[in-house]
Amino acid sequence: MITTIVNNYPKIPSLSGGPNIRRSMAQLDEGRITLDDLHQVQDEATKDAISEQVKAGVELVTDGQIRWDDGQTYIASKLNGFSISGLIRYFDSNTYYRQPVVDGKISWREPILVKDYLFARAASERPVKVALTGPYTLAALSEDTYYHDKRALVNALAAVLNQEAKALAEAGAEFIQFDEPSILKAPADFPIVKEAMSVLTAGVNAKLALYTYFGEAGELAQQLFSLPFQVFGLDFVMGPNNYAALKSFPGDKDLAMGIVDARNTKLETVDEIVAAVKKAKEHVSLDRLYLNPSCGLEFLPRRNAYDKLVRLTEGAKRALEVLV
Repeated sequence: MITTIVNNYPKIPSLSGGPNIRRSMAQLDEGRITLDDLHQVQDEATKDAISEQVKAGVELVTDGQIRWDDGQTYIASKLNGFSISGLIRYFDSNTYYRQPVVDGKISWREPILVKDYLFARAASERPVKVALTGPYTLAALSEDTYYHDKRALVNALAAVLNQEAKALAEAGAEFIQFDEPSILKAPADFPIVKEAMSVLTAGVNAKLALYTYFGEAGELAQQLFSLPFQVFGLDFVMGPNNYAALKSFPGDKDLAMGIVDARNTKLETVDEIVAAVKKAKEHVSLDRLYLNPSCGLEFLPRRNAYDKLVRLTEGAKRALEVLV
């Protein structure tokens, strides 16, 4: 059983009193600092985010996506064929992202996350995973003014993200995660998803994970589990019926359980975490479990996010003591 986070970590403020990313980005826009100055701040903030995850006891960390404006812009802005538009609401949250606009043929220019991964790996005493938005969700959250065909757009994105994943694997990334919350919102599109995921994962020499959140797998569960990934992430906070889906969970795959609420400051108890693990253990052995928050932690204040991770690792330790 391995503890991890889903993707992002709150940017402000650092518990150690470190740099404030949001303030520095505003200062860049105002011309008060240079881009090199911002990159130095991002480096320090990334180190802080990793350090807090490690201090909390998390075993598989991310770089906190500290350099990302949001889950869509950071990827789309570095691909050919995209421009970035105005702010739009992110799912049913109180956060917003700048909507990517597909206005040309999508192509991959160069590695997007390799440098970030190498920096994080050098800064971390724990293994580092890379998390990025998957092709279906990136398509769903973008405006398409070029392809006018969902299947064509998703496949184009799968092809370029496959190139990115290969570059990451070649750089040494052993765990690459694709976030696909939008899959749960459109089950009728699963044939498009299935085709794209074959393109996305082809020839990538790394452990690959598919994470969903903000809902239940429902009727998609068995089809999801058939996709070419080694790890499947499910949200058991907003999707409590996902426990029922575990009856069909494949014996040769790993399960990532979102069991602490990343959108609520209320702190779960150790007993609640143990109970969730015990319920999953009826169908998935402990050695095939990852424990993580229900989604990214950037919805929470920094202290609450850290406390959630501490409680998650406390619960994992207790579960191993009483359930083995």
